[in-house]
Amino acid sequence: MFARIYRPSRTAMQSGKAKSDEWVLEFEEAYAKRFDPLMGWTSSQDTRAGQVLLHFETKDQAVAYAKQHQIPHQVIEPNQGPRTLKAYADNFSSSRRRPWTH
Repeated sequence: MFARIYRPSRTAMQSGKAKSDEWVLEFEEAYAKRFDPLMGWTSSQDTRAGQVLLHFETKDQAVAYAKQHQIPHQVIEPNQGPRTLKAYADNFSSSRRRPWTH
């Protein structure tokens, strides 16, 4: 049983930072997935992988939980790109490289 500790990225439908401040402990799969030819579903015998997600406020809490329960873990640090601040008024400024059109 191996676990990954990471901060989830925001979904494509989010413009804000909702639910991206918490850390998640997720277990990796212990068994291979199987394909059910009748229904077309993919199933597994492992109930921890993909179904059990533990949420923590800080990375230290997640690591402490994994150490307390003797769970081997890997911490994946978030990759944050540079933040560019933009204003709506910049769309109409006279110093634009290209003129504003529809």
